[in-house]
Amino acid sequence: MIRPDTTELGDARRRVEALVCDLPGGGVDERMFAEPWELRAFAMAVAAYHNGRYEWSEFQLSLIQAIKQWEAGGAGEPWSYYEHWLTALETVLADNGVLSDADVDARTREVLAIPKNANHHEAHREPVAVSPARG
Repeated sequence: MIRPDTTELGDARRRVEALVCDLPGGGVDERMFAEPWELRAFAMAVAAYHNGRYEWSEFQLSLIQAIKQWEAGGAGEPWSYYEHWLTALETVLADNGVLSDADVDARTREVLAIPKNANHHEAHREPVAVSPARG
């Protein structure tokens, strides 16, 4: 008999699975994340929410706003749900004082300094565990 996972990590996985099922393309047979960064953006948003960094309703409103801005822009950029997801996450984290432009700029420089052959561009299909944010 397989026992259900009753750990905190198991609970977190069930919450993430419930959120994933509600996303566009959330069907079992559909591929949810086209690129590894999309999964990371999703996981960061969920982790920040569960660590009390913002209210989910704030994120939802920010996501709606990001999509409306894309629509109003004449759709010059190709559609990417997770681009809007990431924009919404950056917005709520900045609005709540968790993230600053200096933080983003510093991290961007750090990431760009990593050699392209460091396998960050390849999808990794192992289970993902999200550690609590350090504060």
